[in-house]
Amino acid sequence: MKKIEVMSDCIEKEIAEASDYAKCALDMKETDPAIADTYIKIAENHMANMGLLHDQVVSVINEYRKTNGEPPQHMMILYNILHKKHIENAAAVKGMLSLYREP
Repeated sequence: MKKIEVMSDCIEKEIAEASDYAKCALDMKETDPAIADTYIKIAENHMANMGLLHDQVVSVINEYRKTNGEPPQHMMILYNILHKKHIENAAAVKGMLSLYREP
């Protein structure tokens, strides 16, 4: 399903952007805390966007189930592969966000 493919790409981009900003925040935490705080807020916003997109993917799948029954197996296999990848990458970003918040 094209919607899921597009949203999955967007999820991947949001996680990558969050990662980039979190790394910048960690790099600048000691030398420029104000800029680092800005970077971390941007990273958190990207993670929030990722969550919104994920919710929409789940909604599309649930709506498909209501109107058409179970989605095609190939669609769910692709979704599960991408979902696992997104979870792993998001966990890495969440680790960086937590690390930033440590004193």
